[in-house]
Amino acid sequence: MTTAAPIIQAIAAEAAAAMGRTQVAPFSARHPGLSVDDAYAVTAEVRRLRQARGEITVGRKIGFTNRTIWEQYKVYAPIWGDMYDTTVRDVGTRFEFALGSIPEPLIEPEIVFGIDRAPSPDMDETALLGCIDWVAHGFEIVQSIFPKWQFTLPDTIAAGGLHAALFVGPRHAIAERSAAEWTGALTGFEIALHRNGALIDRGKAEFVLDGPLSALRHLVGLLARDPHNPPLRAGEIVTTGTVTKAFPIAASQTWTTTLSGIALTPLAATFV
Repeated sequence: MTTAAPIIQAIAAEAAAAMGRTQVAPFSARHPGLSVDDAYAVTAEVRRLRQARGEITVGRKIGFTNRTIWEQYKVYAPIWGDMYDTTVRDVGTRFEFALGSIPEPLIEPEIVFGIDRAPSPDMDETALLGCIDWVAHGFEIVQSIFPKWQFTLPDTIAAGGLHAALFVGPRHAIAERSAAEWTGALTGFEIALHRNGALIDRGKAEFVLDGPLSALRHLVGLLARDPHNPPLRAGEIVTTGTVTKAFPIAASQTWTTTLSGIALTPLAATFV
């Protein structure tokens, strides 16, 4: 860690206060030495602050796994952030959500895992599948506490991985199908994203670091090298990154998905 502890604490307090509410100038513009390691120290401090106000960590989101969006945001590596009982919600096939004051929200269709046993960094994708209890399709809502989505890689980490909310569709037990079926599906599926009935984008499993299991493996490796934050634990929820590009959302819109190549339930979200 290269940034002094009082600055880490100040950034964390500002980030925790801004998430879901308002925007601030990028931290890296005010603290040019802010590193990725510093930003994950901010993550740990934000978690402490949020837990102190009663929130419970329930899992992690992996961000920027979709390499097709790296150039758009000038971020060229995956990141992760905590998710909380206040930001994650199980839904059926259709739901409504009030956007409220979330700054510059975007929608991301993703694949979500429920972790059954703690994975280790030496595991390959096949072994990681054995650590998963269930798979679901979900919508993550991401936010930018930085105006016009302008930031650096450390900023995105310090801002909680840009996580605002996760809506988890029906859960499908790993036991429903063979490991070979799941492996094939998780590397070969496609998602089509629609707004008010019009096709907006299509995405493939391979866009997400070659598949959601590969994204999970990347996260496990990141955490193994992280001196500030704990490894994945049994019971955590992990969402693995947007399969399509991320798109702005607004009240009165309904967003839907269709999935092919994987037996997961599509979703419909109406924003108010």
